[in-house]
Amino acid sequence: MGSQDRLDKMQMRQNYRNLWHTDLMRTIQQDPPYCCLSLWCGPCVSYMLRKRALYNDMSRYTCCAGYLPCSGRCGESRCPECCLATEVILCFGNSVASTRFLLQDEFNIQTTQCDNCIIGFMFCLQQIACIFSIVAMIVGSDELSEASQILSCLADMVYCTVCACMQTQHKIEMDKRDGKFGPAPAMAVPPVQQMSRLDQPYPSAAGYPHPGYGQPAYPQPGGYPPPPPGHYPPPQAGGYPPPPPPGGYPPQAAGYPPPAGYPPAGYPAPGYPK
Repeated sequence: MGSQDRLDKMQMRQNYRNLWHTDLMRTIQQDPPYCCLSLWCGPCVSYMLRKRALYNDMSRYTCCAGYLPCSGRCGESRCPECCLATEVILCFGNSVASTRFLLQDEFNIQTTQCDNCIIGFMFCLQQIACIFSIVAMIVGSDELSEASQILSCLADMVYCTVCACMQTQHKIEMDKRDGKFGPAPAMAVPPVQQMSRLDQPYPSAAGYPHPGYGQPAYPQPGGYPPPPPGHYPPPQAGGYPPPPPPGGYPPQAAGYPPPAGYPPAGYPAPGYPK
């Protein structure tokens, strides 16, 4: 992974939306025994967490999880367990940070502002302690040398404490990943919805079913209901004409249709435009 790729990865990591299951301030409350184990046996815990982060598949192991220029060039494929042991002993800080980046990229976890402040304070304190040690060595003052030693011890204590909290945070996150907090709660069954049926009448202003809604396509045993008043036009005064007689209508009188000389002479009238 080149320097530009690592820079792009860091910028992408700032856009992650998920959060750690436990932030650094609450890791001691969540799992005090593991936090103490990480404080006193940091390299061993780092070895176990990296192996667990790889799902115990050491064929996937790469030095520093592929985040450093030396990754993939240390013979990891021949003896990954030996390379991981060397990494956690000689580069303990990088091993913790690499496991952290590995989990963040897998689960899209962002680092909260509180975690960033704690990690930044740890780095600044280490830098200040280093500067004080160099100045005390150059000046040769006993008071300044003693103050630099106290500051260095304080920086080491903060470093070990933060690394222990970070490793406990990683362990809790992988417990969540592996389902050790118990199964996820089952989703509640949604309530039964009231749905309209085709046989339910649709009320209208006149009190009759809405035309075409909910009406059966065939007559019911009791027949259709009578139409409302004024639905059909009233019958004519003389009634409807009677049906034709059984023998049919009588033939028409002679002379119908008119002879071939139709129309009569003199039609149309003179002066009528043709």
